[in-house]
Amino acid sequence: MKLRIGDKVRLLNEVGEGVVSRIKDQSSVYVEMQDGFEIPFLIKQLVPIHTELILNKDAENIELNTEAQLNDAIYFIIEPDHDLQSLISDYKIYLFNASSFNVVFTYSIKDDAYFQTLKHGEVGAYQKIALKNVKLKYFEEFNFHKIECLFYKNSHYKAQLPVSVVLNVSPKILAKSNKVKHDEFKHFVYAFLLKEDFMFKEEIVQELSLIEIAKLEAIKEFKTKSKVSKSNKEYLKSLEIEVDLHIEELVENINGLSNFEMLNIQIEKFDKTMDNAFENNTKKIIFIHGIGNGRLKAEITNRLKHIKGITFHDASHKEYGFGATQVNIL
Repeated sequence: MKLRIGDKVRLLNEVGEGVVSRIKDQSSVYVEMQDGFEIPFLIKQLVPIHTELILNKDAENIELNTEAQLNDAIYFIIEPDHDLQSLISDYKIYLFNASSFNVVFTYSIKDDAYFQTLKHGEVGAYQKIALKNVKLKYFEEFNFHKIECLFYKNSHYKAQLPVSVVLNVSPKILAKSNKVKHDEFKHFVYAFLLKEDFMFKEEIVQELSLIEIAKLEAIKEFKTKSKVSKSNKEYLKSLEIEVDLHIEELVENINGLSNFEMLNIQIEKFDKTMDNAFENNTKKIIFIHGIGNGRLKAEITNRLKHIKGITFHDASHKEYGFGATQVNIL
């Protein structure tokens, strides 16, 4: 029978249960009892019960060598499907939790200017979880990979600082990186260290500076002065904007401007509005472009087709006729 740190166990020959806190040797472990005391037991004297180790059905347990000195660490692993470079077809990405902590994680990629979360969840102590199966082209399209982790145990533990790491991974970087062999993986892998500075003796204490206290007081004063609260409807309305793209609204004098120059001014206003909308959490934009020859609307439509995270359609005919487009930011 194998026991790992974090397993819940019941005593075989007496009443009581606890959590495996340390590995003593091949045949015995330390168990932290419900009263907080840590007691050594022979493995044969213990019966495993429901374990908090299995936090995700997709996770795999890591085989522990009880004779080895365990050093807690978290890794981002990329495993090719073959050891020979010329025969590699696929890659599998893992989060490798070689620590005694449970980990709450998110895995995101940078898509244009924004990050998109691909997987999130929890993985138990000494487990690894597959995040994604990909081709090499995946690393050409998405160079930046963001991993965020929070750490906890279901028993007493020293607080740990969270991790937020953005890795630059491209085919060129992989080609220059050294592959390592690890018993947990069938093939040589690329390993990126996310965290190893686990704190077991130091205390994590944060104190507010005088500047931070002043900022907090300023926020408090600002809020106490304002007695007006917006209704939910008013709040949603504040996230909507209306932009008139008629050239007369954008420049004081159109004399001397060619049609091409006027169109560029209108498109520049459109692009700037969309950029600001994403930054300011705007949810709805009405672009008033008029009917005209349809060139401006066609340019706007073409741009909107290539922007992710939005939907768009003709604005209300009742309010704007056929000369406006509504953009909804998801």
